[in-house]
Amino acid sequence: MHIKSLVLLFSLLVGNIAFSQDVTYKKGKILVDGQEYMKLDVKKMNFGLTKNFEVFTLDEIKIATAEVNATKYEADKDDNSFLYYDVVFLPSQLKAVFKVASLGQEKSFAQLIGSSGILVNNKPDESKIKAFISNSAAKPKLFVDYSPVGRNRAWPIEIKADRQITQDAKPIGYFVPGANGTAGRDNYQFFLPTAVLLADISFVGGNNAQEFDMYTYKDKFRRKIAVPEKDKILAADQSIDKNYFALKRIVKWLVDNQIL
Repeated sequence: MHIKSLVLLFSLLVGNIAFSQDVTYKKGKILVDGQEYMKLDVKKMNFGLTKNFEVFTLDEIKIATAEVNATKYEADKDDNSFLYYDVVFLPSQLKAVFKVASLGQEKSFAQLIGSSGILVNNKPDESKIKAFISNSAAKPKLFVDYSPVGRNRAWPIEIKADRQITQDAKPIGYFVPGANGTAGRDNYQFFLPTAVLLADISFVGGNNAQEFDMYTYKDKFRRKIAVPEKDKILAADQSIDKNYFALKRIVKWLVDNQIL
């Protein structure tokens, strides 16, 4: 091997050794290379099944909080060995999400925050925090609840002039008309009352449309559905929507298929 390559390899090895740190956790204290570095306060949640954390300097100044979020983010279908934690750094208020092992949460978080290098002279350093977030933070997808609203299904469904869809006088969703597509195509979006987008609908033929192009967000599936109109409709109640009768059929299909 060339002498310059050997020198470079040796330098990299020395650099890795220099920055390698031994992080341990004992009795509420995080130690780095045998030296006390931080203090950790553990708050048991859900009868001790999960734990939240508060991080302090050795001078008892709070520098971070970490809260577990089991329902806020989509779980990794291929790996259930960790939990997502929302971490807020103080006093900067910088925020990020980190993975913490679901078994041994306390030790796992201590290892994570202890190896962060965010303290300089026993004080939080904003540039170090940003670097830690950039290098180690996770980017999970937010969990979206597509569950239909609980309601009395014995009552008929109504479409109101304000575009609300109700049953037994309770909102179960609403729709928003979109701009017309090509060749006279009409577009609509349907939502839960919580503003969760359920479906995109597109069709031609107005109230006499026989087929509808649909995309549903829960299953990320695009389909063409047939909801024919047997009678020729010449006019609709414009106070609600120009495609009122077509919308009634779409809403019924969405309800029957447990989307709305």
